[in-house]
Amino acid sequence: AIGIVVLIELCRRCVGLPILVVLGLLLIYTFYNQLSWDPSFYKALKNIVYKLFYTTSGVIGTPVSVCYTYIVLFIIFGAFLERTGIANFFISFANRLAGWSSGGPAKVAVISSALCGMVSGSSVGNTVTTGSVTIPMMKKTGYKPEFAGAVEAAASTGGQIMPPIMGAAAFLMAEYMNIPYAKVAVKAILPAVLYFTGIFIAVHLEAKKLGLKGMPKSEMVSWGELAKRAYLIIPLALLIFLVSSGSRTMQFSAAVSILAAIVVGFLNKDERLTFGKIVEALEAGAKGAITVAVACAMAGMIAGCITVTGLASILINAIVQMAGDATMIGLLLTMICCIILGMGVPTTANYCIMASTCAPILMSPAIGIPKVAAHFFVFYFGIVADITPPVALAAYAGSAIAKAPPMKTAFNATRLAIAAFIVPYIFAFSPVMLFEFSKGTSTVMMVVQIIQICVTSLLGIFGVAAALNGFLYKKINPLFRVIMAVGGLCMMIPGTVTDLIGLVLVAGICVYQYLGAKKDRSVAA
Repeated sequence: AIGIVVLIELCRRCVGLPILVVLGLLLIYTFYNQLSWDPSFYKALKNIVYKLFYTTSGVIGTPVSVCYTYIVLFIIFGAFLERTGIANFFISFANRLAGWSSGGPAKVAVISSALCGMVSGSSVGNTVTTGSVTIPMMKKTGYKPEFAGAVEAAASTGGQIMPPIMGAAAFLMAEYMNIPYAKVAVKAILPAVLYFTGIFIAVHLEAKKLGLKGMPKSEMVSWGELAKRAYLIIPLALLIFLVSSGSRTMQFSAAVSILAAIVVGFLNKDERLTFGKIVEALEAGAKGAITVAVACAMAGMIAGCITVTGLASILINAIVQMAGDATMIGLLLTMICCIILGMGVPTTANYCIMASTCAPILMSPAIGIPKVAAHFFVFYFGIVADITPPVALAAYAGSAIAKAPPMKTAFNATRLAIAAFIVPYIFAFSPVMLFEFSKGTSTVMMVVQIIQICVTSLLGIFGVAAALNGFLYKKINPLFRVIMAVGGLCMMIPGTVTDLIGLVLVAGICVYQYLGAKKDRSVAA
């Protein structure tokens, strides 16, 4: 009992209150559940403490096991990588790649957050790290403060779904789904690309609407200078190669990559890795590991409460009854559960809770979503809780840097990250996006299916983003915005007929807009 109380206090100090609120409510429910079986308070307490502390369905469960086996090393790797100056390299690279284009700084924020997010374990941490550079740049370009903060929050949250690290949840996903880590990272690629493409399109349309310009090339680092600093990505490239090849264990791969990061840090003349910085990296890694470990322990206790009470079965039965034969309603109800349970909860603990409570709902025979698609679905909606009001921690961090109203920033971030609310439905109905194919599918058909779903999904996201923004070549009237949104959604529903309907609607509005804008220009001339 003392051990559990100490863990709870540790969680309060280094993780925060939201996850404790979830645990507290579940503990109360667990006591109520146990007392209904046996009215003895002492016996109920003894049983709960035993289950939570002395069995593998509590504190020392799968999350903590995966944490001390894999996650800790990767957190230390991330701490060393940060001190090699790779974040500045990514920002400079993104500047050179997209900074010159219309509204360039916002596109820089999207690209740099995606790159930095690959090794970051926190959407809030990622927002603060890259946002301190990108948000002032966006405001200077002409974006509204709430939009600038929202862009960074949405992009940084996407870092948690970006392979290879995925906020350390990739390792847990491999354990829960019983597939190799490398496969999890590969399956996450297409949804992550669609997510960031959606934000990129929204940012571009906003820049066009406001008539914003890009950054002058004189303010950017030259390609030659970037090429000289390209050695900074060697540790990350080495990690990806070792892990994907499967020739070495994950622990060995992480350890070698840490050594490579130290060597690269010594070579960087601008931000040379000193002995003091090595100590700082070890300290930051240890602090990060404590935070994740405590979050994993809390997740284990939450999963233990769910196991003891049979709450997962109750949730499954309730949602299946409400959904009936409609899979879409089951998915919508599960999405709401995920967003509520994921509010203010760190990535790793977030996924553990979702895997214990919400994934079984989708995998139940009544709804029938395949295992991999179900786990990715609940993972995505658990993560977007960081930008979904009212507890949108990443959006609030972005608003603090942008000096913007927190709630306005959160709503803007939700609008920008619309792809994160749509893509999970695509792979739930069509697991092809996760490279899950029917038995007997030929290689040629696999390629065709992947290309089809990627093209239609991208066009669909473009249609929805344009409809939400209200601008394409010129301002879109309300009726056409609705038609554009319907067309975009049609292309995201798997099926040739819906794809064709969506294509006709979106293409028709695009052509009409283009001709209208051209006519307006000729009249003005």
